[in-house]
Amino acid sequence: MAIKIRLARGGSKKRPHYAIVAADSRMPRDGRFKEKLGTYNPLLAKDSEDRVKLDLERAQYWLDHGAQPTDRVARFLEAAGVVAKKERNNPKKAVPGKAAQERAAAKAAKAEEAAAGEE
Repeated sequence: MAIKIRLARGGSKKRPHYAIVAADSRMPRDGRFKEKLGTYNPLLAKDSEDRVKLDLERAQYWLDHGAQPTDRVARFLEAAGVVAKKERNNPKKAVPGKAAQERAAAKAAKAEEAAAGEE
């Protein structure tokens, strides 16, 4: 049985609140889970100590028993010092979108045209 440590969404529309749970990976996101390990409130300030509450001992227990954290939960565990920091590589992060690249090309062509017209 594959266990995941993941977020289960709660709260009303546009007011999210998440429970950090250990659940079977085959269960629905907000469905049945083995144990609730903590909470995450993304609406609070990033420096707020109440933003992420996590029972580190129980999280470590589940990790020792083969549970795989999702990316967001892994970041919480890294911040708490439970899991070693993983190197991430996103080479497309700084690349502008398709429309922005087209605008930049059009602007460069227009500037080149203006420079050629002055000569």
